[in-house]
Amino acid sequence: MKASRLRVVAAMLAAGAVVLTGCGSDNPTGETPGADRAYQGEGLAGTLTGVGSSAQASAMNAWKTGFMAEHPGATILYSPDGSGAGRGALLAGAADFAGSDAYLDEKELKLSKEVCGPGGAIDIPVYISPISLAFNIPGVEKLKLDAKTIALIFRNEINNWQHEAIASQNPGVDLPDLKITAVNRSDDSGTTENFTDYLSAAAPKVWPEDPGGTWPTNLQGENAKGNSGVVKVVSNTPGAITYADDSAVDDSVSTVSVKVGDEYVPVTPEAASNAVEEATRVEGRAKHDIALELDRSTTKSGAYPIVLVSYHIVCTQYESEKTVKLLKEFESYVLSRQGQQDAQEAASSAPIPRGLAKQALQAVNSVEVAP
Repeated sequence: MKASRLRVVAAMLAAGAVVLTGCGSDNPTGETPGADRAYQGEGLAGTLTGVGSSAQASAMNAWKTGFMAEHPGATILYSPDGSGAGRGALLAGAADFAGSDAYLDEKELKLSKEVCGPGGAIDIPVYISPISLAFNIPGVEKLKLDAKTIALIFRNEINNWQHEAIASQNPGVDLPDLKITAVNRSDDSGTTENFTDYLSAAAPKVWPEDPGGTWPTNLQGENAKGNSGVVKVVSNTPGAITYADDSAVDDSVSTVSVKVGDEYVPVTPEAASNAVEEATRVEGRAKHDIALELDRSTTKSGAYPIVLVSYHIVCTQYESEKTVKLLKEFESYVLSRQGQQDAQEAASSAPIPRGLAKQALQAVNSVEVAP
């Protein structure tokens, strides 16, 4: 990676006062949260730059604060510009790591070899969070919806809250005669990719579009940038509904319980972890690439399938030994019990299960200095 380019990016981030607030085996996740620290650097100094997922913003802010308290000579910069921007920055050699709510695709893996050496880049899961369906219906605080109804709402084919498909799932709820405003992300987003992946898997007959980080052009409507942006629009718009990382959802809106099997499952960190425990490793990847395939159509009791696993995407090689040491120590902190607890307190995320965290630490420790 070109050190001069990284220095320029770091300077730009700092000068812009980006108060950076800153998502194997068939069963990779294990049972208990957190992991032991696998690398302990002493006297660390330098700057590590990251760009990416806005879903990770609250967790990244907590990780930065905790890590820099331990290592006063180190600086972690993170710009939550969206998962697509993060992957693009890494592949352009303009960031040390990317935060992404979607793992690298095959084309991106190939491109990463130009920046990261022959081993390319690897996906390391660091953050688990449900994607909430946040709504603003005056007088209504609880709502139940199945996948087909959710898909039809976001296709703008169900456009009133009194529609029979909604009313039949919510007996006793006084639904108003009110227009539905479905709000989508305007930016390239891992949250969008995970949400459309759910719609494609759980309601394929009414959602034929392929999953992707950008919202389908034929379904464009009200939109906003970032998780906080879409939640703000919903908060200010009676009748609106959106999808957003649960960490961005506040008391100004309510959230949907989603039908799974024969039950409706509310949004909780525990339900998100239950869904991730059904995940499998993506086949054909490098030994330390921990990209996960989620079962969006699961019927497992207590599992919430609209969930994202957010990654830190890192190079397998860096030119600077200082960067390698700093990266290893930072990612070890992120994956530690303390780091996962910090994220849970800041973002209501689900902690990485121990078995998965151990694999992630092995991946972190495989990063090396380029020969």
